Parts: sequence; structure tokens; C-alpha cells
Amino acid sequence: MSISTSNSTPKNASSGTSTDSKNGTMSATTTTEATRRPHLSGMTWLVWRQHRAAFWTILAATALSVAWIVYQRGQMMDFLDGYGYPANSLDEVGNEFQQYGDAFSYVSTGLTAIPILLGVFLGAPLLAGDLENGTAKLVAAQSASRTRWLATKLGLTTLVVAVITVALSAAFGWWWSPVKSEVTVMDWTSSEAFNTTGPVPVALTLLSVIGGVAIGAVLRRTLMSMVVTFGFTVVLQLVWSSFILSLGNVITVTTNKGVIAENSFPTLPDGVYQIDESYITSSGKLLGWSTCAEGDSDAVREVCLKKADVVGWSVDYLPMSQMNGMQWFGASILFALTAGIAVFLFFWGRKRLV
Repeated sequence: MSISTSNSTPKNASSGTSTDSKNGTMSATTTTEATRRPHLSGMTWLVWRQHRAAFWTILAATALSVAWIVYQRGQMMDFLDGYGYPANSLDEVGNEFQQYGDAFSYVSTGLTAIPILLGVFLGAPLLAGDLENGTAKLVAAQSASRTRWLATKLGLTTLVVAVITVALSAAFGWWWSPVKSEVTVMDWTSSEAFNTTGPVPVALTLLSVIGGVAIGAVLRRTLMSMVVTFGFTVVLQLVWSSFILSLGNVITVTTNKGVIAENSFPTLPDGVYQIDESYITSSGKLLGWSTCAEGDSDAVREVCLKKADVVGWSVDYLPMSQMNGMQWFGASILFALTAGIAVFLFFWGRKRLV
């Protein structure tokens, strides 16, 4: 009797083994699939693909802007080190620092326009375009819910906006920090400084973008939504800028050594924003600083001030040390408004985003 054996050929793709052709033995091998790179899938992939041109443009422009800011800071620091700052005051530098001051002005103006630009060109069309061309109906007919679609749209857009604004805010604040106390370079209470550093640009841009999304969802027409969003973001900037000073705690300092003598005016910390100055009488009453005209001689002014019972100055100001607290307080208000609009979108959009 003969015994026959049959050798089965192993399938390397499924079993992970291979045959040694020399001795006919089976040797185990480790088969690994090609390493996959992290990639988006499902609804996230769909939303990214739909808006990838806008997202990549924004991210690329941000990267170039940050690189330019880093270069400008290096140039400025070389100048300041050579000049001997801060031992030597910039008040005596003349026009040599003007180019760096102009650079601050140009960049800060551009950064203050970002909430408006993103609100109009990213936020307003985000849902309005889908509602106008029928894409929203197509999505609603699929297995994914409208809530998930809306959450992905807002989530991915919010992430991109947060990344670019955090990067620009950090870069610009880092550039400005060496000369932050120099009012001649940039006043910290101005919108060009306050709205472009810290958490404020993030919060202000998110409110502009999510506000634009809500406007687009309600109006359902892209062009009309962009026009209305432009008006909304401009008004938001104006109202917010007028609201900045009320975020801080005003400090009042008074003197009682007259107002004409040398060094009679109170000494204020560097970089303060002076809100008001008045004469103060012995009874504590405040009088306008023009009570006794500046054009009169010192002798006439002294008689006038004595008659008015003026004993010194009363000065109201905001110190720069409050800037960070004011920014976070203001940003928390903006974040709360943004969250409120987002909640409205979810409750309203569950039935009407078709």
C-alpha cells in the first residue's frame, strides 16, 4: 500500500506564511500592510473636500503671514539691540524706527480685517450655498442626520478659524512684546492692538464667522447673505471697539500740591491710558482743567485757581497691567454670544435646513 501526500500551496496574503524552496519546509513570515497615513473619512471628509479650497487658502496665507512676522521681529530686535533699547528711550531715536512702526500699523490693520473677511467669504456661504443650490436636500436624503452634517460643518470651520487666529495672535503679540509699553508705537487700548492679541481675535473672528453662518442659514441666498454679513461684522467691530474701555477698572489718583508748581501732576506708570484729568478742590469737587485758561499768565492763573479752591489734580486712567484680564473678560462675552448663535443654529436647523 502506498501512501500519497498532497502539498497545499499556502496563500501568503491570507496566512502570512511562505514555503522554503530548498528544503520544502514551511517558514512563518510577518506580512504587514502598507502604512496608512491618517486621513479623513465620512462626513468630515465630505465637508473638508467641499470647502478644501477655502481652508487651504486660509491656512497657507496664515503660514506666510506668521513667517513674515517672525522675520520682521528679527529685524526689529537687531535694531533695538544695536540702539541700546531699553536703556536708551525710543523718544530720541527719531525717524530711524519709523519703518518698524509702519510695519506694525500695516499688519495690525490687516489683522483687524480678518473677522470681516472670514465672516463674509467663509461664514456667510457655508450653509447659504448648500441651501441655494440644493446640496442641503441631497444631504438630508442620506443616512446621516442634518444635525451631524451641521455639527461637522461648524466644527471643522471653527477648528480652522481657531488655528489660524491663535497662530496670528501669538505671532503678532510676540512681535509687539518688546515695545509694548511704547505708546508711540501702538496704543494698547486701540482696536489695532487690543483686537489682534490674546484671546480677543479668536473670539471676535469666531463670532463673525458663526454669525455669518446663521445669516446665511436664515436668508438662504449666498450673495445676499454675504452683503448682510458684511454689515453685521462692520457694526460688530464698531460696537466692540467702543466697548473696550468699559472692560477695565478705572484707577483714580489725586494730588494736593497745587497744579502750577513743577512736578505737581501725578506720576503715572508707563503705558497707561489716561481717560480724564480734572482739577480737584479741597472739598473733593472736580472742575474741568480749562476752568482757568491756559493762556493766562501764571500769576493770573494762580489767583483764579486759589479763588476756585483748587488744590491739585484728579486723574483717571487704565494701567497696561489690566490688558490681559480685560481681553479674557471681553473674549468670554464674545464666546458666549457665539455659543448662543450656534445653539440657535442647531435648534432651528433641525427642521429648516432643507
